[in-house]
Amino acid sequence: MSATTAAPFLGWRVVWAAFTVATFGWGVGFYGPPVFLFAVHEARGWSIPLVSAAVTCHFLLGALVVANLPTIHRRFGVPGVTRLGGALSALGVLGWALAAAPWQLFAATAVSGAGWAMTGAAAINAIVSPWFIRRRPAALSTAYNGASVGGIVLSPLWVALIAGCGFPAAAALVGITMAAALWWLSGRYLAHGPAALGQVPDGGDAPIAVTQRDARTAAPMPVRGLWRERRFATLAFGSALGLFAQIGLIAHLLSLLVAPLGAQRAGLVAGLMTVCAIIGRTVMGWVLRPGMDRRRAAAANYALQLVGSLVLLSAGGTDVALLLAGIALFGLGLGNATSLPPLIAQADFAPGDTARAVALITAIGQAAYAFAPAAFGLLRAVDPAWLFLAAAGFQGLAALVVMAGAPRRKRRT
Repeated sequence: MSATTAAPFLGWRVVWAAFTVATFGWGVGFYGPPVFLFAVHEARGWSIPLVSAAVTCHFLLGALVVANLPTIHRRFGVPGVTRLGGALSALGVLGWALAAAPWQLFAATAVSGAGWAMTGAAAINAIVSPWFIRRRPAALSTAYNGASVGGIVLSPLWVALIAGCGFPAAAALVGITMAAALWWLSGRYLAHGPAALGQVPDGGDAPIAVTQRDARTAAPMPVRGLWRERRFATLAFGSALGLFAQIGLIAHLLSLLVAPLGAQRAGLVAGLMTVCAIIGRTVMGWVLRPGMDRRRAAAANYALQLVGSLVLLSAGGTDVALLLAGIALFGLGLGNATSLPPLIAQADFAPGDTARAVALITAIGQAAYAFAPAAFGLLRAVDPAWLFLAAAGFQGLAALVVMAGAPRRKRRT
């Protein structure tokens, strides 16, 4: 095809389609369950521990699906699985709203958890990765920003809709909208990869060789090989520690801010953290270049959040300036906890192993953070200051673990 008749590069449209998938995926599957918890408790009168267990079940069952997502994608295709994720999310949330007995609620979590898995972090990576190699950091950071937008838009929307028309009607409205949007986007933008359209990753005129870590990228390793790899184990464990610290602290932070700031200002400050997450993820995505050490970038990101946790601790729950500074620092690293592990996996593993590595890392992290709110709640019962100390400790440990997987330098002879 001549340059004058070449079709425009479709990759960035795919990125914005993935952005929309992330907005719905996180808005329903990640930010939704905490809102559903309160709605189910108020409507049914079931105990908070019971409904909290359902939230944990939602994430744990979703983790099982995430771990097998590459196989599901190979079997049914990314467009079909994305459509299925939208439909399952809609049905699952409706199940939460209509559950008349606890067993029905837990059955609904299996459906909603599967939907979340098919529209979450590993799914976004699978949508975007075929279209970008050199520019993947910028592309993924843009797509993952949809996750933050999902929190900004859908969290208050859930609250307003449930208060205005009830949980079942709200679940039906948001669920149908999500399913319809993902169905259309999948057919319009996700049905064909770059090769099928005569295009190449990054929109160049020819495939560009990208140097990965070493000759190990020549062929995919056996299925069990990843578990024996130091670079995989350190990335998976380090990412899980970072997410555990983030989710554990965030789950309790808003309620801790109400006393010094008031409920309305506390909500605005929580929004500030989300805005900082978008800024931090966007800057990181556009700054990273091929050849840059992505593990060092992740370690620096965890160190930034460590500092933010300590600043929050030093605020003593009363110093508003320090509270705002700590939230800004912690928030700047918030989004990169999701977007950096797939980029590290791209640099560390063969193309045939990357999707599987990302899916397993996502599943391990999700299984870990499912227990974070309860664990941090135990610490809060002892002393709220322990929340910030624990978050700082886990972030520091995450940085050390991630760097432990960096390649060892060879001595010059």
